[in-house]
Amino acid sequence: MKMKIVVFDSGLGSLSIIKAIQKKTKSDIIYLADKKNFPYGKKTKSQLYKIVSDTIKKISERFDPDVIVLASNTPSLLFREKLPKNIITVLPPLQKIQKPGNIAILATEIVAKSKELDNYISEFNDLKDVWKINCSELVELVESGKFFTDEKNCVKTILKVLKDEFKENKIKFATLSSTHLPFLLPFMKKYFKKVEFLDPAEDVAIKISKLKGPRSTRNSLSIYTTKSPKALQRNLKSMGISNKVNLFS
Repeated sequence: MKMKIVVFDSGLGSLSIIKAIQKKTKSDIIYLADKKNFPYGKKTKSQLYKIVSDTIKKISERFDPDVIVLASNTPSLLFREKLPKNIITVLPPLQKIQKPGNIAILATEIVAKSKELDNYISEFNDLKDVWKINCSELVELVESGKFFTDEKNCVKTILKVLKDEFKENKIKFATLSSTHLPFLLPFMKKYFKKVEFLDPAEDVAIKISKLKGPRSTRNSLSIYTTKSPKALQRNLKSMGISNKVNLFS
C-alpha cells in the first residue's frame, strides 16, 4: 500500500506545495481546493477553526490518508497548537534568514493582524526589523486566475500592495506567507530585484520526503473541490493541468 497524501487549502495555493513535493519525491497526492470557503484569510478565527477542523475530519473519513498537508499559512499559523499530529503545516520560513536585513512577511489580512504571528516572530531572537504586509488582495488576484490573463493589471496590483512598503522599509527579505503568492514570483522578482523572496514550499517537501513508508514510482494527482468543479477545471487547464476535477462534499 503506497503512502497517501492529501494537500488542501482554499484554492490554488495547494498547487505551489504540490509542485515542490513532486519535485522532491514521487507521491500519490489528493488535492482538495476548498473553494466554498475561499478566502481563508478573511474569515474570523472561530469560523476558520471550524472550517479547517471539519475539513480535516471529512478528509480523514473519506480518504484515510497517511498524512495531511494544510497548505495554507493562515490556519497553520493561527492554530498550530491545536492541530492533530499527522498534519503538516506551512509556516513563514524565517529560519532561512542567516544575515541581517529588513524582513517583510507577506500574509493574509487575518494573519498580518494576529498575535499568533507576533508570537511566531518572537521565536527567532535574532530577527529585529520585521514588517507584516496584508497581501489578501494578491491572494485574490491569484485565485481569480487573472495573473495568467491580465499581466498589466497583475503588475499594477502587486506594485500597489508592495512598492511603497518595500521602499520605505528598505526590505531585503520577503517571506511568501501565503501559498498563493509563489505564482506571482516572476513578477515580484522582476520589479524588486534587490529583495530575496523565501518560499516555504521546499520545507514541506523535505518533511514529506523524510516520512517512512512505501513510495510511488511515479507522481499521481487526484483533484477535488468543495464548489464549482467546472470553474476550477477551466483555471487549471490554463495552467496546463488537465486532470478531472471532482466535487467533494
